Amino acid sequence: MNSHSATDDLHLLTRLLPSHIKSALARQEPAELLEIILDLGRPPQARYVHAAIDLSGHPVNREDLGAVVRAVGEFGADNRAGIEGTLHRVSAIRNRRGDIIGLTLRVGRAVSGTIDLIRDLIESGKSTLLLGRPGVGKTTKLREVARVLADDFGKRVVIVDTSNEIAGDGDIPHPAVGGARRMMVAAPDRQHAVMIEAVENHMPEVIVVDEIGTLGEAMAARTIAERGVQLIGTAHGNTLDNLVSNPTLSDLVGGVQTVILGDDEARLRGTQKTISERKAAPTFDAVVEIVSRGEVIVHPDAARAVDNLLRGHPARGVRRFLSDSDEEDGDSAAEPWPADTGPEPRAFPAQGDRPVRVYAYALSRDSVDRAIRDLRLQARTVKFPDQAELVLTLRAREDDPKLSRLVDRSRVGVHGVKKNTTAQIRSLLASLFNIAHGQDQAEVDDMVRETERAVREVKAGGVKAELDPRPSTLRRIQHRIVTRHGLVAESVGVEPERRLVIYPV
Repeated sequence: MNSHSATDDLHLLTRLLPSHIKSALARQEPAELLEIILDLGRPPQARYVHAAIDLSGHPVNREDLGAVVRAVGEFGADNRAGIEGTLHRVSAIRNRRGDIIGLTLRVGRAVSGTIDLIRDLIESGKSTLLLGRPGVGKTTKLREVARVLADDFGKRVVIVDTSNEIAGDGDIPHPAVGGARRMMVAAPDRQHAVMIEAVENHMPEVIVVDEIGTLGEAMAARTIAERGVQLIGTAHGNTLDNLVSNPTLSDLVGGVQTVILGDDEARLRGTQKTISERKAAPTFDAVVEIVSRGEVIVHPDAARAVDNLLRGHPARGVRRFLSDSDEEDGDSAAEPWPADTGPEPRAFPAQGDRPVRVYAYALSRDSVDRAIRDLRLQARTVKFPDQAELVLTLRAREDDPKLSRLVDRSRVGVHGVKKNTTAQIRSLLASLFNIAHGQDQAEVDDMVRETERAVREVKAGGVKAELDPRPSTLRRIQHRIVTRHGLVAESVGVEPERRLVIYPV
């Protein structure tokens, strides 16, 4: 899946815009466009995967909004409207009188090949739940799942389409869902009823549903799963941890109940007498955390993953990734987190045998502790910054005056993550500690020494340096080391001779 085939009919969305906004948008790159924002009294804005661009110096007025509203037609009870025959969505923001004062024109794309990382789960017949933040591609994957199961495997697939986001607007489903059938939902609070109706009336083998978010929908999902129907859905929440902690939706992965143990049983388990346990079998057999468009964490056995979390252990998902960027090297792989028994904890570079002391600034200390346990690092968190050798924080807080004063006094390294999530903290720590699962430790250490030596040579001599060929997992670490030193690198050659070239800046 180095390249995906994508169709978006973008011209059908942009034709809704006033001419001066449309012409400004035409000068921008359309490939990565996510949405167009029109807010009253503010400049129109185009939002991309990694940036937002103002399209005009003139603020949006009521005439601009009115032109789009008249072109798109009537909005539903969920303040959404669509364009017939497309996957695009227009959402409205209203004031207290009900007048529209803002519009979000969301680009909908059909992307073939987007489920390659989880295709084995889908083909196995497992009910699979997709988790991830908004805009990460959950609905795009649902659309492709429906097409693959209906066309490639000839299954009876029914899509429960609450806002016509999966199969597009209009009475005829978009070609992107293939031969899957679509049931519309008159109002969002009717989704659970339509889910049950689909099973009772249309004999599906697979039901695809987006945004399970209420107790009624969670119960409907359980009913569907108990009838032997494969269920593919998404839910509100970024990670499995979030879902287990959500009292409304935790039933999707078995639910949580409090159990009081007897004295002997508590001693035998080595726990307190009051513990949390999974209440029932999960509705979904597998859970997929979508980290980004080219990276997922797969929990193929949801019951086991939840049990691990409730016992205070890492869920131990399998990281799968695929990226076209040089930083990720364009290589795909599956990277499992350590099992119960694994290698000895890694030492932070140049720190000897003692644990590295880590201070979490504006981050959840529990999340940092969990990431350290997941990776089996020789490290521990500390309560006070003057005890630390390494500071982790949010990128948005790296310039805080208080943090600057702390760093100036202690001269420790500061490293930031974009969001306060266990997955991002874990990824950062893996990079800092040069973690490469499945690789011989001697080879990892040799690679680090070679890369650091080449970086010094490039900085001193101002000439490029070519490294020895390495596996893709080690090349990713090399990219991170080079980036930390403020240099750039690219991968050249073909396997098994693919290698890094470092360039001076």
